[in-house]
Amino acid sequence: MPLLAIGLNHTTAPVNIRERLTFGPDIIVAALRSLTELAGVHEAVILSTCNRTEVYCHADADAQETTREWLAEFHGLAVEDISPYLYVHEERHVIGHLLSVASGLDSLVLGEPQILGQVKSAFQTASDAGRTGKMLTRLFQHAFTTAKQVRTDTAIGDSPVSVAFAAVSLARQIFADLSQQTAMLIGAGETVELAARHLVQNGIGRLIVANRTIANAQELATQFDAYAIGLTEIPTHLPEADIVIASTASPVPILGKGTVESALKKRRHQPIFMVDIAVPRDIEAEVASLDDVYLYTVDDLDEVIQGNLRSRQEAAEQAKEIIRFQVDEFLGWMRSLDAVSLIQDYRKQACNVRDEVLAKALRMLEGGKPPEEVLAFLAQTLTNKLLHTPSTQLREAGSLGRHELLEAANALFQLGHGKPGKD
Repeated sequence: MPLLAIGLNHTTAPVNIRERLTFGPDIIVAALRSLTELAGVHEAVILSTCNRTEVYCHADADAQETTREWLAEFHGLAVEDISPYLYVHEERHVIGHLLSVASGLDSLVLGEPQILGQVKSAFQTASDAGRTGKMLTRLFQHAFTTAKQVRTDTAIGDSPVSVAFAAVSLARQIFADLSQQTAMLIGAGETVELAARHLVQNGIGRLIVANRTIANAQELATQFDAYAIGLTEIPTHLPEADIVIASTASPVPILGKGTVESALKKRRHQPIFMVDIAVPRDIEAEVASLDDVYLYTVDDLDEVIQGNLRSRQEAAEQAKEIIRFQVDEFLGWMRSLDAVSLIQDYRKQACNVRDEVLAKALRMLEGGKPPEEVLAFLAQTLTNKLLHTPSTQLREAGSLGRHELLEAANALFQLGHGKPGKD
């Protein structure tokens, strides 16, 4: 039962290629339907994020080229345009790759947790569209369980490795309970948005977003139930802020020493934690000399990030051991499917024999034969019929010297004999 994965990611393709192969939410169901209509493709899940596009299939062994061609044609591209950027995994490697992706080992930021949610969403979309069956359902559920084990048994997600995450983690070290704190975010770009997201996830009490363009501040504030202000209003609201995270493109500082000094007086010298992520700086370096101010720059955070990245890399080695074990577990389940089919066939054959002999026994009873005679006939005939074919095959194996078959039978029937043909 072949498994197939075809895709590209941030390590194999530049953004101008990745963006041409994305599947938006408006087309992904149609894409899944189109993919599973291909000859030999039985189930499919499509994972599409800003950093990767991957197609997972339960398909026939010869479906690889067809699927690759479909991926190109669906996006109006030639196969030769995308082939240099694609990777292809089959069987064991599909399992290992998906488990690594779900666990964050294949992400741009090692160990980042968002990818697991994206994998779950991709599977749910395919499942709701009726494009998954026994094989991919079992595979993806196994991936979710493995990712949870990796998170639980290793420290891969414990240490921040993004600037925004590091800033919020430091804030948590200074303020034990963020629900009682107010944070002011200066800027409205991607880093500030990520910082807002981390703050909200950590239960921040109140958010203020300050930006030169008030419309951009309002747009960001709306996402997080925050309060938007312009840069000129910062001195008025700074005394309210326990945490300040700044990241703008301003060529000159936004916050000077005098403004911060004034805010501290109004706060009666309650401490302010400040993170200046901008280059050039948004907060004057002299602010660091003020009592009751904890000021970190992007360089300070970089030291934290690099140390944490090393910690995650160590955890990743532990995670890989977990994944190797879980790949073998899933392969064992896949191999067991062959045995299940064999067992079903064997039971069907035995049931047919039983029904045939039972019908004869019932006719004997109807004909007036004594029950004892009928029961003896039933037991003897059923035993002979069930044992006839195995006995014949074992005698033939013995005469041909096929000791490996005799040994297998000994193990299968648990007869407790020594190795056939041995003293």
